[in-house]
Amino acid sequence: MPNAPLHGKVALITGGSRGIGAATALRLARDGADVALTYVQDKEAAEDVVRAVQALGRRAVALRADAADADEAAGAVDRAAEALGRLDVLVNNAGVGVLGPLEGLSLADVDRVLSVNVRAVFLASQAAAARMADGGRIITIGTCMVQRVPGPGGTLYAMSKSALVGLTKALARELGSRGITANIVHPGPIDTDLNPADSPYAAGQAAMTALGRFGRAEEVAATVAHLADAAYVTGAEFAVDGGHAA
Repeated sequence: MPNAPLHGKVALITGGSRGIGAATALRLARDGADVALTYVQDKEAAEDVVRAVQALGRRAVALRADAADADEAAGAVDRAAEALGRLDVLVNNAGVGVLGPLEGLSLADVDRVLSVNVRAVFLASQAAAARMADGGRIITIGTCMVQRVPGPGGTLYAMSKSALVGLTKALARELGSRGITANIVHPGPIDTDLNPADSPYAAGQAAMTALGRFGRAEEVAATVAHLADAAYVTGAEFAVDGGHAA
């Protein structure tokens, strides 16, 4: 795979055992990267992704790391770099969503969402910047709810993901002199096991998009793969949302 755009690179995808994370791991592997991925509970699913990456002729490793734990969030970066020899691409994909009326959100909900969706991304990005050679890539998965909140119940989740826009722009300025880029991708309704396209709520979500359908995890992964290679794109937001924000 010497002509692949990511040949010789190593990527870490947090929350890479399923959904967008798993699709991203496979896409980056097809583009030539060796892949590390983190998981919290589903070791079997993570190992399935590892085997699929290895079947493509790339090295892969699954690392258990809970993004809610500050030490594990940062430590996963070091463990990935040590296991595969280097780190070139960080994909901050792990996240949690707590949706519901504003008055029903507890302090525990706030702490959990902010620790996983914001603090872990900051710590992983900080650790990755220390590990990466010049020319690295930091790509964060946001949400279409940053650009358009279509109804009530999303206050905490939208707030946490909105913080990542500021982080991304600041990282771009902070690391630009080293050729390290930082970008954020905002998926719309994506058909995954957490939000299946045949759920009772799916029709309403699809109707909010201009294309009238759910997206596929592979469609998000394609944009991540582009950003993993692109050298002159940084500090930018990319909507892969079927026109949810149109």
